[in-house]
Amino acid sequence: QVQLVESGGGSVQAGGSLRLSCAASGGTFSTYAMGWFRQAPGKEREFVASISRSGGSTYYADSVKGRFTVSRDNAKATVYLQMNVLKSEDTAVYYCAASGALYSRAPYRANEYAYWGQGTQVTVSS
Repeated sequence: QVQLVESGGGSVQAGGSLRLSCAASGGTFSTYAMGWFRQAPGKEREFVASISRSGGSTYYADSVKGRFTVSRDNAKATVYLQMNVLKSEDTAVYYCAASGALYSRAPYRANEYAYWGQGTQVTVSS
């Protein structure tokens, strides 16, 4: 079973950047597709970005396309989310997740993920 720990959250002004990291342990990282989700106060958790096991395939929510970039380093068992041109509507708790099956693609549904981190807060002020 894999454990996930996110880091890199914080407070930033609109237009700024943050880089989130998610370190995995307890499993074979390269066998998991990885995803990022977020949940704002009073809203449901939503998909942000995902990356396939090899890193060759990525998928983004329309709301972050062109601003966020997901990447992974299988040697370091870490997935990243580079967030640029942040907006106030990006404020949320961000979660990383590891897939529950051997997907060759980058899954985007929450029920395709079996393992979740504890989340890291991102606050964007305008």
